Amino acid sequence: MHFYELHEGDDDVFADLLLVREEEMEPEEFFDVVQGIRRRVVDSYEQDTLVQAIADELERDYGFIAINDDRLTAAVNVSRDEDENFLADLDAPEESPDYASILADLQADGGRPN
Repeated sequence: MHFYELHEGDDDVFADLLLVREEEMEPEEFFDVVQGIRRRVVDSYEQDTLVQAIADELERDYGFIAINDDRLTAAVNVSRDEDENFLADLDAPEESPDYASILADLQADGGRPN
C-alpha cells in the first residue's frame, strides 16, 4: 500500500486528506495528475473542499481510496489518564465550536479574557 496526502489551505479552509493506492505512483506523476484534476474542477466542484473534489476524481479514475471519517470502522481515544480512554461513537454527530460566536464574544470584551 502506498499513501498520499492532499493539503488545502487558504483564507477560509484548511483541509488534509489522506489517500491510499495499491500501486505506487511516483510523486512527480501524482503531482501532475492532481494538478490536471485541479484545473478541471476548480471552478465547478460541489464538494465541501477542493481536496475532496480532487480525491473523488482520483478514486474514480486512478484507483485511489480516500481515507475519511465515513470509512472508519473504529476510533479510540487514548490517554495516559485511564478515565479518558474510550471507544468513540462514530454515529454521534460531531460537535464543533461556533467560532463566529467565540470571535463575537472576544470582540465584545475588547479581546480580553474575563
